[in-house]
Amino acid sequence: MPFAVIETGGKQYKVSVGQKIRVEKIKAEGGENFVFDKVLLVSEKDKTEIGTPHVDGAKVEAKILKNSRDKKKIVFKYHSKTRYRKKKGHRQHFSELEITKIVN
Repeated sequence: MPFAVIETGGKQYKVSVGQKIRVEKIKAEGGENFVFDKVLLVSEKDKTEIGTPHVDGAKVEAKILKNSRDKKKIVFKYHSKTRYRKKKGHRQHFSELEITKIVN
């Protein structure tokens, strides 16, 4: 099964056609198509192409299913013996994608 390694949001993801992934928020609406140009590796049956740093002409097309926010993460800072306590919540934005095509 062919796969590719893409870079988005400062992270790398191994993707294949039909796979659903969650990445850092992409500035596009749900239902739109998005093209990833930063493809680091493309692998088909017997052929693997590694970029330096990106593979020339390779693209990965995806459909944005939704943009949303993750569950709340609690950030709690504590120093013992000094009465220092800070509680803070954070919800990370993300985009859920479905990979539609890998073009080499």
